[in-house]
Amino acid sequence: MVVDDHPMWRDAVARDLAESGFDVVATASDGDQAVRRARAAAPDVLVLDLNLPGRPGVQVCKEAVGTDPKLRVLVLSASGEHADVLEAVKSGATGYLLKSASTEELRDAVRRTAAGDPVFTPGLAGLVLGEYRRLASEPAPAAGTDDPGAPRLTDRETEVLRLVAKGLSYKQIAERLVISHRTVQNHVQNTLGKLQLHNRVELVRYAIERGLDDA
Repeated sequence: MVVDDHPMWRDAVARDLAESGFDVVATASDGDQAVRRARAAAPDVLVLDLNLPGRPGVQVCKEAVGTDPKLRVLVLSASGEHADVLEAVKSGATGYLLKSASTEELRDAVRRTAAGDPVFTPGLAGLVLGEYRRLASEPAPAAGTDDPGAPRLTDRETEVLRLVAKGLSYKQIAERLVISHRTVQNHVQNTLGKLQLHNRVELVRYAIERGLDDA
């Protein structure tokens, strides 16, 4: 599903994706329409602009992902401002691509987003990881790992969590551990459930707070 308030741009993106073999199930021109149509069409990937009338893109992202946790959101924005990037990721976006990206970069980003891999315009991934580390340096209210009531992860779940914290994509983790991409996704979903976390941002923060990224 493609969401953008500029008709020519929205139609061009939808057409390029359709010609590349993607099933574009819906489009929307404002935030309120985007939330309604995302619920009705249940897309796998939402290609979302941030600057929308009616309801800002970050709010659309938050509500859409909150309604359907399996939904992946790829922000496609003209803004490369750090605050916009971080706010989008915190709202549940899987990736962030600038509108200056080529058609081939967009196609690849949608494919990778659908697979659950984080996708960022070069230079933005380091910014996001830096923010994870900054957040991790703040005091955390969560109980420590020595708490007997804390959820226990399996050795494999801990191993996957460590690699997620290091910034590896699901594909890279699968290759490193010689397991399938789907198995990596299952481990991440199980870990999110056990830790009562909601997205990759919270998961990485949890891991960095416990030093797993340096292990």
